[in-house]
Amino acid sequence: MAKKILVSGATGNVGQEVIRALLAAGVEVRGADVDPQQIQQIFGGEVKAERFLFGDARTYPAVFRDVEAMFLMRPPQITDIRRYILPALDAAIHAGVKRVSFLSLIGIENNTQVPHYQVEQYLKMKGVEYTFLRCSFFMQNLNTTHLAEIRDRDEIFIPAGKSRTAFIDVRDIGAVAALTLTQPGHARRAYDLTGAEALDYWQVARLFSQSLDRPIKYRNPNGPQYVLRQLREGKGLLYALITAWLYASTRSGMAEQVTGEVARLLGREPISLRQYVQDYIPVWQKPAAND
Repeated sequence: MAKKILVSGATGNVGQEVIRALLAAGVEVRGADVDPQQIQQIFGGEVKAERFLFGDARTYPAVFRDVEAMFLMRPPQITDIRRYILPALDAAIHAGVKRVSFLSLIGIENNTQVPHYQVEQYLKMKGVEYTFLRCSFFMQNLNTTHLAEIRDRDEIFIPAGKSRTAFIDVRDIGAVAALTLTQPGHARRAYDLTGAEALDYWQVARLFSQSLDRPIKYRNPNGPQYVLRQLREGKGLLYALITAWLYASTRSGMAEQVTGEVARLLGREPISLRQYVQDYIPVWQKPAAND
């Protein structure tokens, strides 16, 4: 029986792009997520959809059966790695998974308390053919997490100060992930994946203003102002504190590093932030008054 490639988090921004890149390469893909019907709505019959829930061992046999390689991402809400992620990895390896491409964080080697670090260390210990995709901030956070503030309030409300970020498009992450899952030479490697330029949020706001043809302002709140805004908008305290910590890390320069890994691996330049905004313009358009 032909072996398959499994993509966890198949309905997420990154997971979808990994699947698209694998399908373009002619690979048989199994998509796994909490709601398999959503996977089918996105990909139709091109992808075998399976229900998968970290921590629910009943979902493991069907998901991991006949899988040779997998793309692994940690659901943001899971922080207890030992309880939820590691048993699933054990089940995958026991079922015959030999290669894992893991979506990690850039600078993880200096942030040993975050969950991604624990997953990396475990994969090293298990002896599986791992590839760590240590990514900078996703461009697509701007059309998901920060959609409403840009579309409805014409602002970017992020406590990043004057720091610069080498944003990466998830389409590039998907392309690199597919490469590591289908081609030799990537076992036991860690790739720092960034865009080709590091921008501060004033530059990001100007780029949005030019592309959307209306002024977008960078508000540059401090940490408490940011947390209070998140709480007022119904976000949980834990979410507000974790994201505030992440942006505090950017102020220390964590996200400003520009690497050439995407260009080296894919043989082309990374997608620029300007191109990303142009591609997603309809997302930030204000609805018509009579809508």
